[in-house]
Amino acid sequence: MTIPEPDGIVGKIDALVSPAPEPENAVLTDEARVVRWTGPLFVLLSLALLPWTIYIAGSLPAQQVSANYDAAWAGFDVLLAITLAGTAYFALRRSRYLATAASATATMLVVDAWFDVLTTPGIQRIESIGLAVFVELPLAAVCVWLSWHTQQLEEQRIVLLMRARPGNGVRPSLAASAAAGSLAEPAPSAGGSVP
Repeated sequence: MTIPEPDGIVGKIDALVSPAPEPENAVLTDEARVVRWTGPLFVLLSLALLPWTIYIAGSLPAQQVSANYDAAWAGFDVLLAITLAGTAYFALRRSRYLATAASATATMLVVDAWFDVLTTPGIQRIESIGLAVFVELPLAAVCVWLSWHTQQLEEQRIVLLMRARPGNGVRPSLAASAAAGSLAEPAPSAGGSVP
């Protein structure tokens, strides 16, 4: 029995889904090995998680006393504060990294709302539901919009840079430096002229 090469299997699975029709893929499609392996691996992991979820839903106790419960929640809130601060920083800077920070913050807010509501006992649950409905989930929705909007803006920037190719009156070196995140003029070369 011959065992097929892992790259061959991954390549076949990866070929089933073509790259997204996005402006950046028209310029350069990411073919890094890690990216090619991530899609098939994460499909397998998500499928493996289904029976595991069914198993733990039926086997775990409804109540559990946890050691370090206070440290777990305090640590989670520290991470949530870091993602909120990161989102604020990238929003203030109008940075392309806002999409990533806002996605992380939205995820943390939804997880916070979920566990607050499900782990809060008795009458205190009403407060958790109120926080989830009026604070955490609306903030998560804003973060999702910020992420989407920033991604749309980034795609528009890429399209504009693609239009600024040689022959369109914009120097390629300036377009390349703009794509790299710097709109400053390139430094003069040793001969004194700008390339």
